[in-house]
Amino acid sequence: MNRATTTLLALFAITASAQVRYEDLLKGPGADWTTYAGNYQGWRFSPLDQITAANAKTLVPKWVYHVPNARGLRSSPVVHKGVLYITNANSVYALDGRTGREVWRYIDTRAKGGGVNRGAALFANRVYFTTGDNYLTALDRETGAVVFSKQFADPSKGISSTSAPLVVKDKVIVGSAGGDSGMRGFVAALSAETGEEVWRTYTIPAKGEKGSETWGELIEWGGGATWLSGTYDPELDTLYWTTGNPWPDFAPGTRKGDNLYSCSLLALDLKTGKMKWYFQFTPHDTHDWDAQSWPVLIDLEWRGQPRKAVLHANRNGFFYLLDRVTGEFLRGTPLIDKLTWATGLDDKGRPVLIPGKDPTPEGNWVCPSVKGATNWMGQSYHPGTGLLYVLTLEQCGFFSTSAQTPQPMKNFSGGGATEEGGQVILRAIDPKTGKRAWEYPMTGAGRMWTGTVSTRGGVLFSGDDDGHMLALDAKTGQHLWHFNMGELLTASPITYEAGGKQYVAIASASAVFAFGLYEPAVSVPVKKVTP
Repeated sequence: MNRATTTLLALFAITASAQVRYEDLLKGPGADWTTYAGNYQGWRFSPLDQITAANAKTLVPKWVYHVPNARGLRSSPVVHKGVLYITNANSVYALDGRTGREVWRYIDTRAKGGGVNRGAALFANRVYFTTGDNYLTALDRETGAVVFSKQFADPSKGISSTSAPLVVKDKVIVGSAGGDSGMRGFVAALSAETGEEVWRTYTIPAKGEKGSETWGELIEWGGGATWLSGTYDPELDTLYWTTGNPWPDFAPGTRKGDNLYSCSLLALDLKTGKMKWYFQFTPHDTHDWDAQSWPVLIDLEWRGQPRKAVLHANRNGFFYLLDRVTGEFLRGTPLIDKLTWATGLDDKGRPVLIPGKDPTPEGNWVCPSVKGATNWMGQSYHPGTGLLYVLTLEQCGFFSTSAQTPQPMKNFSGGGATEEGGQVILRAIDPKTGKRAWEYPMTGAGRMWTGTVSTRGGVLFSGDDDGHMLALDAKTGQHLWHFNMGELLTASPITYEAGGKQYVAIASASAVFAFGLYEPAVSVPVKKVTP
């Protein structure tokens, strides 16, 4: 037995004896990073502080793992007891967090459909992920062996799966993708033990149900996909989940009305899935501005009183503050500077529209572009600085509509959208006021999908459009360090501890990189041999 095998077997023994408990998920990150967003509140903040604003300039690559057949990784790793779990389409890889050495891999050769996958979830001794054809698969965390694989949606109905599951108590919460081709979105809770369905909440009402009057004849294919994970308030026992655009995207004449509950934030009862409240950011969306951007949960003082709030930076260009108990609109402020479709929000949070900005056969230029003012990239809330860090895009787009008859599941959006130029800017926003504390313009062509993570050490990690991993001062936005990874960055970074040392890991288009502080080599005296 060689040394590498012995080391990996020892790692197995450590991880096998340590279950990921619900209490661990509640506690949030420390040495481990056990959920996609770090904690249930969506903060992407770590209490680790070995890497600081003072020493971040000494960061160096520690290892790189090239994921087989990867072309555009979207996965954000999860970590437990020094083992890192990363996903690609229909596959999971377990890696030694200290060396990058592969512990095991699982590839579902049965799965139909590829696409992207945004990550896995951990609970007990299992790793959960979803395949492109809507199977929730549970793997043994030690070996990668299949525990169960249950299909929760029919891909023949235009539904696929791309998001990381969210485990809460004894449930695994999954979403749905495919809204741009015509489908009916939903959020579902499945048993963590067996994969059986516990409840399902549709985001588009059926004909005759409340809200169906806000649609037309194509309501059963209305979209409202739920392809980004949500957040959770344990005290209120409430899930917060965002919904996608209505279908067909750019043919609004076929769906006159607000098109509930697309482009919304839903507050769902964890036990039953019942909708407690909703808030629709973009009624009757005509620009493909999904609400898929993180609902971040914080407590703050609002007009002299403590308030349980949810923050939402929306693709439509506005930054929202809502009461997370009731869904009441508290405040909305511009997230970007170029915003030409609405003059602002009224006292209920409804946009005040500028006429003539819908798609037309001739086309219209509108800001923001179809990519949105922000997107699904991970945001970070730092409780020490009190700031929310959001990647934003200053870009306008050209929107047009088509005379073609909409056909569900034919990848028909009812028109088209293009964009040109653009500037990605990382902005630090004060949730108490909605104002920007600082901003950091990114280099590159406005095509990045990198998120953020912040730490108690005062460092904010992200990436730019030129393929650089970045470290910034979380208080000031000052540049501290960068590393050229050689390809586009398409996922959000995380940080963890293994072997007593702090690492920062991120997926590039085709690989996973881990960085740590530089450690000078220890010189060993050479003993002279007398001939």
